[in-house]
Formats: sequence, structure tokens, C-alpha cells
Amino acid sequence: MAAGPGMAATDTADWPRETAVLSSAPNVPPPTARKSPAVVKVDLEVRELEGQLADGVTYTFWTFGGTVPGPMIRVREGDVVEFTLHNHPLNKLPHNIDLHAVTGPGGGAASSFTAPGHSSTFSFKALNRGFYVYHCATAPVGMHIANGMYGCILVEPEEGLPPVDREYYLVQSEFYTAGRYGEAGHQPFSMEKALDERPDYVVFNGSVGALVGDNAITANVGETVRLYVGNGGPNLVSSFHVIGEIFDTVHVEGGDLLNHNVQTTLIPAGGSAIVEFKVEAPGTLVLVDHSIFRTFNKGSLGMLKVEGPEDLVIYSGKLRDDIYQPEGQATVTTTPAPKPERELTKAERMEAGKILYNQTCFACHQANGQGLPGVFPPLAQSDYLMSDAARAIDIVISGLQGEIEVNHVKYNQVMTPQNLSDEDIANVLTFVMNSWGNEHEMISPDEVEKVREDIKARGGSGDIGGH
Repeated sequence: MAAGPGMAATDTADWPRETAVLSSAPNVPPPTARKSPAVVKVDLEVRELEGQLADGVTYTFWTFGGTVPGPMIRVREGDVVEFTLHNHPLNKLPHNIDLHAVTGPGGGAASSFTAPGHSSTFSFKALNRGFYVYHCATAPVGMHIANGMYGCILVEPEEGLPPVDREYYLVQSEFYTAGRYGEAGHQPFSMEKALDERPDYVVFNGSVGALVGDNAITANVGETVRLYVGNGGPNLVSSFHVIGEIFDTVHVEGGDLLNHNVQTTLIPAGGSAIVEFKVEAPGTLVLVDHSIFRTFNKGSLGMLKVEGPEDLVIYSGKLRDDIYQPEGQATVTTTPAPKPERELTKAERMEAGKILYNQTCFACHQANGQGLPGVFPPLAQSDYLMSDAARAIDIVISGLQGEIEVNHVKYNQVMTPQNLSDEDIANVLTFVMNSWGNEHEMISPDEVEKVREDIKARGGSGDIGGH
């Protein structure tokens, strides 16, 4: 590359040469472990392909490296990066790449504009250390990003980063679909929703459930964890938070500024952060965007599963569960709702049950009965629910704690006992067991009463409000 007027060319002829190790999320490439710069070759292929956005929902993603987000790239401050972008011949559109780590026009976009079946190469020197987003910048730029074309590149400082026990890579982003959240089938991109900034999905690592269940990231008690967190956008600012942890150190916006003892950190669209913390209690830590409806209604939820011994001084768990009676208040008693003058029909029970479901159940199990992947199990077409009506009644009365398997997926959360009358339970279960593709006979108050008696017979409390 020729030097411009007044500028000296960098002679890299004698520099070591290596090929970058690229890692798909949530994995992180190994540290460079070099004391001097090198010429680093990066090859990245663009693929347009169909994939899963949520359970039963597919989408045509435009990707770097065949994954959303694109793979994480790791180089060292001072390295010269020889970057080649390949556009697969089966793709329909031209693409390019804008790396925020590049000092130069368009971040490399102008030099990497590539038609299907072609490759483009350019080079840049990694002048500034930090954690940077990259994305496609081909018009319409927002659409290319919204379809999945983003990822991150880490430029390590010359001295490297302090060692930690675990490193993980995750990127938040939004998807704008013609159908509403959870609507089954193949969903096309909606430009109207994107312009209005009304995403149907806000997710980590490209899909609902990408970081839950068997896909959860892991650590052991006493280990240090570093999360490289990007925000592909294209529109929303992330309020990144890990429930049950405090960030010991935050590299604000992926740069040199360090903040400590942080609960939640803002990550702008097209920006990043690096967060570090030590895990000191076992259990499942939940990764969220604390703009919280996005987490529980649009998908921005991940999990960090921590194993190891408990330290009851750091965290005791529940020690007692007592009745709270404010001083001077009259004793509160709960009486069952009176029985209706006549037996309700199945249709009437379903209508009454729908109202009750929307008051007490939908927050966890969602209005469409789909639940939240890896957190709250689905009720729609649930083998666990539909196989045993008496067990379902028992769970509503007594609550449920511990691992269960629903439709071959394991869940481990707590459902508290519900303070409902026999009529209410009959109504809500009749609704649930006959909605969203479920089919079952009507649940009667007599069936509920029998289960209550069975609970009492085995030593439990079948009373309303009992524990």
C-alpha cells in the first residue's frame, strides 16, 4: 500500500504473520499472547440463510460467518489486519463491512463492497485498543443490520488484558417482523416497524433462548467472569444487567474508562461494554436488558449457571416463611367464592377462566400460553400439563418447585401456591387446557375438591391460601 503525501508507510515485511482465530458466540478467541505486533489475516464470509428466531418461528438472516452475531475477532493494538470479505455466490445481494475499530473512510465499507460470488480485501492498522462493533453498511444500512449483520472485534491493549477464569461474548439486537412476537411460521422483515422502532424481538445472540437451558453459559463459584457485550441495535439502547451480580469492573463503552461496583450499564446501539465480576454463590444468574418488558416479553434473557458450594453468609436462601400481620390490623381470613346457583357450562367456565388467566397467569406464561424459553414452561400443547389433570390441580393449589421436563425441555423455577377457590381453579384450568391447541374435557369444582382432600391426606394444606 503506497503512503500518501507527508505520511510514512508501515513496513511490515519482517513482521510475523498469523491467521486470526474467529469464535462464534458465546465463545471468545484466545488471547493473542504476543509482545509485538503482527500482520493478522481475517477471512469472513457473508451468508444469507434461513434460521430459527424463536420456537416455531423462522427468519431469513443475513450473516457474517453464518451466525448471528458474526464471529468475534481478536487482535492486538498495533497489529495490521489484512481483511478479506467473501460474498457467497448463492447470496442475492451485495454486502460490505464497517468495522468501528478502523481508522479510515467508512470503517472499511467503501473498500469492502462485494457482489455475490466475489471477494474484497483491504488492510488497516489497529491503532486504538478497545472492544468494537462491526456491521454491514450497504444501503439500506438499517435493514442489513436488522437482518443480523453485526459482530464485534477486540483490539487488545499492548500489555494484554488481566487474566480471568471465563470469557464470553454476547450481542444484543432487535428483529422487526411482520408477525407479532411468537407468531409461528416464516416471518419477513417489517420496514414499517423498524422505522417506528417497534421491535417484536429483542434478543441476545440472534434468537430467543440462545443463552438459556442447555445453551446457558457456565462458571464455578469463586471464578472471575468477563463478558464482552455488544449492541448491534439497530435502534435500541441496552440497559445491561445480571440479576444476582454486581459488576466489579465495567470498561465503559468498550474503552479505557473503568467504572466499579456497577449494577446496570448502558450500551448504545452500535456500541459495547466489557463487564467483569466474581461469582460467589451457586445458582442461575439471569442476564437481562433491564428495560424489563423486553426481557420477559420480547426475549432478551440469558443465563449464567454457577456451580459450587454454598456460602450461607454471602447468600442464605429463604430462612423462614411467616404470616405477616401488620400491627393493629384485623385478622385477614379468606373464604372461598360462593358456588354459582347452577353448574356452569364448559364455555362459561372457559370465559371465566380466561379473565382469571389474564389477571394472574399471563405474566409468566404469556398471553398465548408459550411461556418464556428456559424460564417459564409453555402451557400451549404442553405434554406435562395435559397428561395429568389431577397433577395440574395439585400444582395450582400447592405450588411447584424443582426440575420438571416439558416437551423434552427442562425447567427449574418456582410456582407459588395460588389463593383460588375450587370454582376459580376449575375455570382457569378449563380455559388453559382447552386453548392454544390444547383439548380436554371440562374441569369441575368437584375434581378440585377431591384433590384438596388428597393433599390434606398426605399431610399438606389443601386450604385456600395454605402452604
